[in-house]
Amino acid sequence: MIALVMAAGKGTRMLSERPKVLHGIAGEPMLGFVMNELDQLRQDGVIRRVVVIVGHEAGQVQAYLRKAWPFAEDAIQAPQLGTGHAVMQAAPALAGHDGTVLIVNGDLPLLSASTLRRMAEVHRTERAALTLLTVDLPDPGHYGRILRGPDGSVSGIVEFRDATPDQRAIPEINVGVYLADWPSLAEALSHLTPENDQGEYYLTDAVAAIVGRRLKVVAFKTDDVEATYGINNRAELAAAGARWRGRACDRWLDRGVTIEDPATTWIGPRTVIGADTVIEPGVQLYGTTRIGARCVIGSHSRLVDTVVGDGATIRSSDITDGTIGEESTVGPFARLRDHVVVGRQARIGNFVEMKNVRFGDGAKAAHLTYLGDAEVGDKANIGCGTVTCNYDGERKHRTTIGKGAFVGTNNTLVAPLTVGDDAYTAAGSTLTEDVPPGALALGRARQVIKEGWAYRQAEERTRRRAEAAQDGPKELA
Repeated sequence: MIALVMAAGKGTRMLSERPKVLHGIAGEPMLGFVMNELDQLRQDGVIRRVVVIVGHEAGQVQAYLRKAWPFAEDAIQAPQLGTGHAVMQAAPALAGHDGTVLIVNGDLPLLSASTLRRMAEVHRTERAALTLLTVDLPDPGHYGRILRGPDGSVSGIVEFRDATPDQRAIPEINVGVYLADWPSLAEALSHLTPENDQGEYYLTDAVAAIVGRRLKVVAFKTDDVEATYGINNRAELAAAGARWRGRACDRWLDRGVTIEDPATTWIGPRTVIGADTVIEPGVQLYGTTRIGARCVIGSHSRLVDTVVGDGATIRSSDITDGTIGEESTVGPFARLRDHVVVGRQARIGNFVEMKNVRFGDGAKAAHLTYLGDAEVGDKANIGCGTVTCNYDGERKHRTTIGKGAFVGTNNTLVAPLTVGDDAYTAAGSTLTEDVPPGALALGRARQVIKEGWAYRQAEERTRRRAEAAQDGPKELA
């Protein structure tokens, strides 16, 4: 089986220059939700390839696919002349394929792999030429309606704009997900014409063509109404987001995760959480984040593409592209970004920022520190107010702090710089030269004390005020 994902449309009702499928829910473009489910089927061997049909702002969609779903192929639809025309653009990628194609709209973020798997089983069991996903809606709106013959078999699909009043009263709608024998579908597509009010090539017209050839068409009706909701505007995007949030929290609650306030907790489709972890209110877990067991993710933390080891605690912090070791603590109010790797039983305290840092086992940076492009050894201590000066205006430079080193309060470490193992640096130092292992470095001005200076300054101020009072007010000239 080869999957085709329809992702070429602009989404006019989104009122946005961004392609519709890149508008997000829980930190993930809606296209990513579909790709995540297809990836599960791909890993299970149900599908072999995934081809995404792109069109409006194709470069943006292609860039996202390369970054998040590198296994995906793409086909370009330009101009966009309807759903049938879109599938035609994938024909070169399907050359020589004589099996089944799965066609999925890229704006169905709540569609599940389990639904697609059951649909594929029906398609195979029924030996159908075409199987389409349908659902009954109390208010079917502008969706295409399923037409059935007297015996209940599918006779076609009519788009809302082309439907008669009686046809618009039909509750069963076309979701836009199909399984088809590719040679049969390709033949039907070759005869499509744009004879409709939009002047487009409808994929749904291929259904009528397949029925007309007396090939078997099956409707797989799902009872998961929410899974069939497509996104056409921002209100529907927000509504789908709320439904996803509830589903995601229910899923992890059922797997032994404590979520204190599901109404304010956002968990992306690719995030994984271990048992006995506690998620406090207001947390956002996005991208490929992996949370271990027995962790605490404190309120209002935001983690993106981050791995957290068993037993770690994150308090009200923002981490992107990080790895936090087992039993380490981060925060509150820390920010870690761009390839930060923290060892086991380490401590990163309040208002600490790290960028591109390897932070050793048992190391500590308790508060008010910036570490950029640095290597910090095991059990090193970074004093309050320490800053690594990693940028010279043109290039970034690295700071290396050895195992067991003690960096004093309010240090400025001008990279490139190495502080050796077990070395000490004095508080208030600005260091520009390497510090040997076991040494003490002082990089500050010599202290000078002027005895009685404050008293003399006070006496001088008193004298000047007295002289000013004796002179009296100045007469105006």
